[in-house]
This record gives sequence, structure tokens and C-alpha cells, in this order.
Amino acid sequence: MKNHIVAAFRLTFVMLAIVGIYLLIVYAGSKILPTKGNAEIITQNGQKFYANIGQEFKSEKYFQGRPSAVDYNAAGSAGSNKGPSNEEYLQIVQKRIDTLKMIHPGMGNTKVPVELVTASGSGLDPDISEEGALYQVKKIAAVRNLSEEKVRNLVKNQTEKPFLGLLGPSKINVLKLNIALDQLK
Repeated sequence: MKNHIVAAFRLTFVMLAIVGIYLLIVYAGSKILPTKGNAEIITQNGQKFYANIGQEFKSEKYFQGRPSAVDYNAAGSAGSNKGPSNEEYLQIVQKRIDTLKMIHPGMGNTKVPVELVTASGSGLDPDISEEGALYQVKKIAAVRNLSEEKVRNLVKNQTEKPFLGLLGPSKINVLKLNIALDQLK
């Protein structure tokens, strides 16, 4: 019995050491990131926004991000848990596609980018693909009386390339894109 207790304590201390070292490595690694492992807070017009949490933009003069399964509530981060074979989910996605095609009539039969009609796993994804932003350019340009080329160039300038040129997809932070859009003359 004594041997088992001693072995259990040894294993506990070894695991505590391994997990502790792992946590220190992750913590130290986060400190080399641009935000030092903290939330990226952007202050605009006296209001604070978190750039790493999806935001809802209700005005038609702004780019729209991914739909949220949790109504953009960061305290309740979660997905819908409905898979691609769920009839209710398929109806929701089809309704979103129909709505987007109605809002963007100039896009005709152009394929709707998937992230504009499906919520992310957390429900709070702050980014969309370049294609998702380009899909919205025509309407944004018309609403804001800007040239499509000017808005398209803004999208290109706001596109973040993959990490080290190969890890992850190109993406655009919708909050940063809309702030830059507001600054266009």
C-alpha cells in the first residue's frame, strides 16, 4: 500500500512539473506576439472595441462579418452544434444565402463565400476571407458613393497574409476594415 501511495505522489509531482513547464512555455510564447497575449483593444470615437472578437455591424454602410450562433455575446461563446446534414441548419444557411443575394443584387449568381452564411465554432470569429469582403464591395461602394476600385483597394490593403507565408489562410479583420472604411475620404 505504501509503495502505491509513494508512486502516486511521484507521478503527481512529475505531471505537475511537466504541465507547469508547458504552461510557462505557452505563456512566454504569448509574450512575443504583437498583443503580448492580451486582447487587442481599439478605441474609436471614445468607444472601446475588441478586435479579436466578432462584432455585429447593423448598418448597410459597413462590411458584415460571420454570423454568430451566440448573437456576438462573448460571455456565451459556442457554436450551434448543428451539422451539415441537419435540416434546420440547412434551412438557416439557405435563408442567409437568399438574404445576402437580396442585399447584394449586383452579384448575380456569384457564389456566396461560405463564411458569410455559416457561424464559426465559437460564434465570435472576427475575420472573414478576402473573397467574403470582395463579395460586399459593390454594395458598400454604392452606399458610400465611393468607387468600387477604391473600396477593393482598401480590402486588399487590409488583408492579412498567412503567418510565415504558409500557416493559415489570408484573412481580414472586419472591425479594422470598417474603421479604415470610415477613414476613407
